[in-house]
Amino acid sequence: MDKPTNGLEKLASAVGGFGKALLAMGENRLELWLVEVQEERELLLRTGLLALGVATLSLLALMTFTAAICVLFWERCPGTALLSLTAIYALGAGFLFWRLTCLRRSAKQPSATLDQLRKDRAYWESRLP
Repeated sequence: MDKPTNGLEKLASAVGGFGKALLAMGENRLELWLVEVQEERELLLRTGLLALGVATLSLLALMTFTAAICVLFWERCPGTALLSLTAIYALGAGFLFWRLTCLRRSAKQPSATLDQLRKDRAYWESRLP
């Protein structure tokens, strides 16, 4: 009767070791993913604050530029001055929209976690029958 018990103990030990290894691997991958999420969050915050500052200062510069152009050309042809400024601003907005869509298309996923998960899957596929 010792042999079946001994075999079951070995099997239970092996399954327990496999479970512990699997849990440790899952914990490591989760920690890696959380680090990547934290880095992306900080980058997003810094980028957002810089973009807000650029937008605010650009708006102030455009407002004063518009006022200066209107004051300079109001006596001669106010309609042409306003339409010219509108065209310039519309072209600028179109260019920025185009850059934004290019940036969104080129956004990358957290690649280190996905690469590590693919390696783990390949490892387990090679080890398991």
